[in-house]
Amino acid sequence: MSQSLIDKYNVSGPRYTSYPTVPYWNTEAFSLVQWKASLKRSFEEHNDKEGISLYLHLPFCESLCTFCGCHKRITKRHEVEMPYIKAVLKEWRLYLDVLEGKPKIKELHLGGGTPTFFSPEHLHLLISELLMASDLADNYEFSFEGHPNNTTEAHLQTLFDLGFRRVSYGVQDYNLTIQRAINRVQPFENVKRATDLARAIGYTSVGHDIIFGLPFQTEADVIETINKTEELRPDRIAFYSYAHVPWIKGNGQRGFSDADLPSPASKRQQYETGKQRLQQAGYVEIGMDHFALKEDSLYKAMETQELHRNFMGYTASKTHVMIGLGVSSISDSWYGFAQNVKSNQEYYHLLEHGIIPVFKGHILNDEDLVIRKHILNLMCHFKTEWKDDALQFDALPEVLIKLKEFEHDGLLVFKPQQVLVTEKGKPFIRNICMAFDLLLQRKKPETQLFSMTI
Repeated sequence: MSQSLIDKYNVSGPRYTSYPTVPYWNTEAFSLVQWKASLKRSFEEHNDKEGISLYLHLPFCESLCTFCGCHKRITKRHEVEMPYIKAVLKEWRLYLDVLEGKPKIKELHLGGGTPTFFSPEHLHLLISELLMASDLADNYEFSFEGHPNNTTEAHLQTLFDLGFRRVSYGVQDYNLTIQRAINRVQPFENVKRATDLARAIGYTSVGHDIIFGLPFQTEADVIETINKTEELRPDRIAFYSYAHVPWIKGNGQRGFSDADLPSPASKRQQYETGKQRLQQAGYVEIGMDHFALKEDSLYKAMETQELHRNFMGYTASKTHVMIGLGVSSISDSWYGFAQNVKSNQEYYHLLEHGIIPVFKGHILNDEDLVIRKHILNLMCHFKTEWKDDALQFDALPEVLIKLKEFEHDGLLVFKPQQVLVTEKGKPFIRNICMAFDLLLQRKKPETQLFSMTI
C-alpha cells in the first residue's frame, strides 16, 4: 500500500455497524412509543421467516483492559451477578409484552465486559429462562465471548448444553510488553487450554481476536502472534485495528501515550503482513478485518451472499430484528435503533417501574433506509448497485461523483448501475462507505468522533 494513499485516506471515520451512525441519530424526534411500534412492525414482518437476534451485554470485568472502548464496570464483587441477571430477565419480559408473539431465536450472543465473569450456574439460569419463552429458528447460532484466563470447562460445558457452538477469545497480542501496556496479561498456554477445551467439548467454531496498532507493537510482534495462532488454528479470526478513542467517557485508554502507538504507515504494514500470513495459512478475508477457514459458517455466508453486519459485527445470517438486553445495549428493529441507559443504577430503577430502559434512539426515514442498504452491501459484499428503484435516492448522483476519486486511485470500478470495490480498495472500505454517508457530509463533526480509518 502506497504512503500517498495512507496519507490521503487516513481520516476519522465510522466503522458502520449501523447507518445512521450513533452520533447522527435524530434523538430529539425519537420516543419510546415510536421504538416499540417500529419493533412490533418488524417482528410481525420477519419473525416467522427468519427469527430474531438477541445480544446480551454482561458488563462486569475484574480488571480494566486499557485498549478497550466497550462499556464495562470493573469489580471483583461477584454478588453483583444475580441482581443483574434478574434485571435482564425483567427487560426481556417487557419486550415479550411488546412483541405479543413467541419469538424464534436465530442468533444469541453474550458480549461484554466479560461474560465469563459470571458463574456457570448463573449463566445457565439466565439463558434457560430466556429460552423458555421462545422457540428456536432453524440453524440457530449461539455464541459468547470468553476470557482465556477465566473460561473454565464448566463454563464451556454449561453453555454447550444450552446450545452454544461458537466461542471467541480475545488474544490481542502475545508480546508481554504489549500485554502489560494494555493490562491484559494472558500467556499462550491459557489461550491454548481454553481453545482445546472448547474443541474437546464439541464447539464447532472457535474464534480468536487479534489487534494491530497497539502501543509498542511492531510488525515482528504481529508475525509472532499469528505464528502462535496458526498452531491453534481457530476457525475464524477477527484481525482488527486498535481504535484509539480516549476521549470517550469511561474509556480506559490511559495506560500509554499517543507516542507509544505505531505510525499510520507502520500500523498499515502490520495489517498487510498479518493479512498475507493469514491467507497463506488458509484463511479467507471476510468483509472488513475478519478471516475464516472455508469450513466456517462465516465463509459459507459470504459465499451465499447471506453475510450480515450489525452491532454484534459480522454474522452468518441476517435478521431484521436484533434486541439488545442489558446496560448500554443497542437494539435494531431495521426501522429504528434504540440504546439502553449506561448506568446500572438507572437501568435497575427503570425496570423496577416497568419501563424499557432506553434513553436514546433513531427512527430511520426513507433516505436512511436506502443508504443503509448500500453501506451494508459494501461492508458485506464489497459492491452495491442501484438497478432497483428501491435503492435510488435523490443524492445518488453527487455520491457517484465523490466515488470517482476512489476510481481514480484504483480502489473501485464502475459498472452499469453498480460499483465494485477492488482488492486494492478493500482496506479503504470505511472511506468508500463515507461517500454514501449523507448525514456525515451535511454536518461535519467539530471534534473527533471516530477512530482513524487506517
